[in-house]
Amino acid sequence: MSKILIIAEHAEGSVNPCTAKCLSCAANIPDAEIHVAVFAVDGATLASEIATLASVSTVIQIDNPANANSMGAIVAPQIVAIADGYTHIFGPSTTFGKDLMPRVAALLGVNQISDVMAVLGSHSFKRPIYAGNAILTVEAPADLPVVATVRTASYQEADNGGNATIEIRTVAADIPEHTRFIELQAGASDRPDLQTAAKVISGGRALASAENFEIIFKLADAFGAGVGASRAAVDAGYVPNEMQVGQTGKIIAPDLYVAIGISGAIQHLTGIKDAGTIVAINKDAEAPIFEVADIGLVGDLFTIVPELEAAISG
Repeated sequence: MSKILIIAEHAEGSVNPCTAKCLSCAANIPDAEIHVAVFAVDGATLASEIATLASVSTVIQIDNPANANSMGAIVAPQIVAIADGYTHIFGPSTTFGKDLMPRVAALLGVNQISDVMAVLGSHSFKRPIYAGNAILTVEAPADLPVVATVRTASYQEADNGGNATIEIRTVAADIPEHTRFIELQAGASDRPDLQTAAKVISGGRALASAENFEIIFKLADAFGAGVGASRAAVDAGYVPNEMQVGQTGKIIAPDLYVAIGISGAIQHLTGIKDAGTIVAINKDAEAPIFEVADIGLVGDLFTIVPELEAAISG
């Protein structure tokens, strides 16, 4: 039997949807008992929310003033303190998870498996390599705990309907003092979060300027969508880097993805491969983006996008 511990990600009093996606991954492991650990100052509300998710048998609530800000260096020793008996420890492949899980693996003396996108067995997984151009099958040692990050774009959120037990524990762990929280800098937006939005509108280098990118924002507002960008648009300074979609940016899986003025470099396509429907608008009929698009429109984006936005708004 597999005993799996999932590390919940949360911010501003809410559980990140990536936690429910990690659950969907873990639920594919045969004969699995799934626990979720919540590290917070007062995690009662968070624990109650997670307890309603399907497949969770136990939620472990660990309250500590040191957990006021989710930092990998602070949380990792606490995870290791409760890790005994677990065959698997999973975290999301997000900024939080990528900072945290390698620390957990190092403290446990095992190798980490990154970006699990499919479960083949209790210790056999698939993960992308070479910017998604190839899929690698990884076999983990059966006698060691599996520490892994989950490629959340590959999974749907677990359903509600659970009624898990909540255990409040006190953990004795040596928390490092050399790491401390200074501040969090994040772009503020009223639009849906890029990584969780059901619809995303992205613009590329063809917008030609930050001012022209305003037509992407207007179209996104008409759709009620999140806004992304290609690396070329970010490097050109049209938009900030937190909007970048792709292998070196955010990997997303919205129901609808609209790529406007984006040629479709492999690094960008890797970030959107799990999207439900891909729409491409580009004046170059030979652009690689059309090879993966479900719907393609060849034409001048400066003519098409305003017409599309007016049609949706009116």
